[in-house]
Amino acid sequence: MTSRSPVPAPAGPGTAGEVFVAFLRLGLTSFGGPVAHLGYFRDAFVVRRKWLGDQAYADVVALCQFLPGPASSQVGMAIGLQRAGVRGLLAAWAGFTLPSAVLMVAFAYGVTAFGDGAGAGWIGGLKAAAVAVVAQAVLGMTRTLTPDARRATIAAGAAVITLLLPTVAGIPVALGQVGVIALAGVAGLAWLGSLSDDGTAEPFPVRVGRGAAVACLVAFGTLLVALPLLAAATDGGVARLVDVFYRAGSLVFGGGHVVLPLLQAELVPSGLVGHDQFLAGYGAAQAVPGPLFTFAAYLGAVTTSGPSGVAGAAIALVAIFLPSALLVVGGLPFWERLRGAPRARRALAGVNAGVVGLLAAALYDPVFTQGVLGASSPVVALALAIAAFVALTRWSAPPWAVVLVAGVLGWAFL
Repeated sequence: MTSRSPVPAPAGPGTAGEVFVAFLRLGLTSFGGPVAHLGYFRDAFVVRRKWLGDQAYADVVALCQFLPGPASSQVGMAIGLQRAGVRGLLAAWAGFTLPSAVLMVAFAYGVTAFGDGAGAGWIGGLKAAAVAVVAQAVLGMTRTLTPDARRATIAAGAAVITLLLPTVAGIPVALGQVGVIALAGVAGLAWLGSLSDDGTAEPFPVRVGRGAAVACLVAFGTLLVALPLLAAATDGGVARLVDVFYRAGSLVFGGGHVVLPLLQAELVPSGLVGHDQFLAGYGAAQAVPGPLFTFAAYLGAVTTSGPSGVAGAAIALVAIFLPSALLVVGGLPFWERLRGAPRARRALAGVNAGVVGLLAAALYDPVFTQGVLGASSPVVALALAIAAFVALTRWSAPPWAVVLVAGVLGWAFL
């Protein structure tokens, strides 16, 4: 017997306040990186609150895989936009981002009691919990998005290709993920035509008009071209800072770890941020919940030219996430219309299976390799991961509680 996707709540739009509270809880407890964040989001909004179904959730994840910037934050923005319009998008971003941003700014001011967190036992416990969270998400999405042999085959192929591309072909992970998603869509269009499909998609109402969507896309492109020219013409600290972080958020696929080389190349050789400061901040970013892109807040706070401190942190943080917000608002209305077409539904069925494969591959590398194999005691980390998985799947324990307990146990035993 197959498990059916949870049905989204048919109620009307929610409020920005409820969106903020929901994402603030995630922003305080979502350790483990972008793949783990997708697992937390699915549990919070598909399983528990039923704001959307698995199919609609996977469709949004697929779209965000194609967009530059932090995919997990973009998924959160899309859910907030669907729930409460543009205010909901801003509330989702603020709730999910501000906890780690505040911690990173505090670290920049010298609050370093926890060190860089690289070898702390509690961080090991959090990483082990992330293994369980991602495993739960993969299991649940497998049941609803790969219910037959063909879609399961597409998912398996996506996982295998994703794992092999970096080592066999030397293709970067971020670029390989985009290619795998595209191939999965082609496979779905060509191979899934015989499957019964009523041509409908789970509802994902987007409360943005086409005019506003087009304006956001135009603004995205205009800023990408104009900001470097403005920074060169004015040689001003604010314009330079906005330009560096806006381009980082606009041109990088694959999330926080991929943006590291670009930010380092822009900030360290120019002397805006010292090399040791850069590495210390990146280490601290591994120890905080929420999106790794909040590393930008730390960098803005420690810049040596132009605004620094809280002002620099705010400028850098808004600049690096602004492209994501513009692309989500600009792309979702067109995506929502496209995903309802019969041919698009077949392609998206393949894409959704590909998303499952990507998550399965990420469950092994980097989630399992870092959370278990990379722990100071892999046996203890594996035991924590297994216990967390049972607590999540059999005892229906809330993820935030599992994460906190895993952190305490990691501190005690790792």
